[in-house]
Amino acid sequence: MFNRWIDGNPWPANCFDQGLRDLYCFFERPLKPSSSKLMISPFKTLVASALVLAGHAGAALYQQNFTTDDTANWAMKSGPTTPVPVDAAANFFFDYSIVGIPSAPNGTGTTGMKLQANLSAGVFGGMSVSPTNVSLPSVYTLTFDWWSNSVGPFPAGGSGSTNLSTFGVGTTGANAQWPGGAVDSVYFGATGDGGSSSDVRAYSSAAPSSYADANPVYLGATTRNNTNAFYSSFGSVAPPSAQTTLYPGQTGNVAAGAMAFAWHQVTIDFTASVIDWTVDGKKLASVDRSTVTIGGTNIFFGHSDINNGSSSDANDTALLFTLIDNIKVEAIPEPGAMGLTTLAVLGLLSRRRRA
Repeated sequence: MFNRWIDGNPWPANCFDQGLRDLYCFFERPLKPSSSKLMISPFKTLVASALVLAGHAGAALYQQNFTTDDTANWAMKSGPTTPVPVDAAANFFFDYSIVGIPSAPNGTGTTGMKLQANLSAGVFGGMSVSPTNVSLPSVYTLTFDWWSNSVGPFPAGGSGSTNLSTFGVGTTGANAQWPGGAVDSVYFGATGDGGSSSDVRAYSSAAPSSYADANPVYLGATTRNNTNAFYSSFGSVAPPSAQTTLYPGQTGNVAAGAMAFAWHQVTIDFTASVIDWTVDGKKLASVDRSTVTIGGTNIFFGHSDINNGSSSDANDTALLFTLIDNIKVEAIPEPGAMGLTTLAVLGLLSRRRRA
């Protein structure tokens, strides 16, 4: 029989009904302040262990909300470097309210990380940034708020309006991760204005130029264009009215399926078997981890152009960028540890019912 005593007093009779009511009593039964005797049943001990493990499942391994200037703790890489280097820029304390963007949904304030590439060099290139002194475990979940800003008018877009926001896991952080460079990670990307034939993309060592249309990596869509019905829950929105007031060329709505001018909550689940990419609760891609090479233990965020033409819009520096805010990396419990604890608890429950 399970021990019915804690702090020297008997547990209420209803704490011994079959099932999981012991869990309720474990937390709701108050200890007697004057007691020095504490006896906890094996069942309660295992429940406590399981809850500790569950708590570790959501433990933050890294987080950054950009409420202070974090420039010193990031490294930027860009490519190509020859024969003409791409011009790239990163602002780690950018007040995005100055271009009419509202606060991101998962934080406070209006400062975030602004990323840009190929503003004037006329070079097909890109850039990526990674936090320094970060070494993550082999499995984790990365979440963040993402905004893509582009140059109007829409839906056609202005000069050089089609750029790519990118984000990935498993990089060393030592080399630029962009569509024309060497890939040491698994990463995902999307255009803001829907101006490419391949608006949704996934990259890896097995597909450094991105997985092609109809590849099973892409879920629910045989083509990666924004016109695919699978992406219809995105897009069809206008630039913020405050931005249009500041920049009168920011008119019209982006096309259906395009990602610009909305805050998106992005999740990348980096598990032992797959790397999944989810945007606003919709899983867009899943890469089999056994088919790719993982280069390192860091994360990255990036921005790339899709061709060698720079925008000629007078406001491109102010309007053409990727915005990231409220980054969080959380632990995923090791399957063995959580599984053994769960089995032990279930075993004791079964034993209790037979008692």
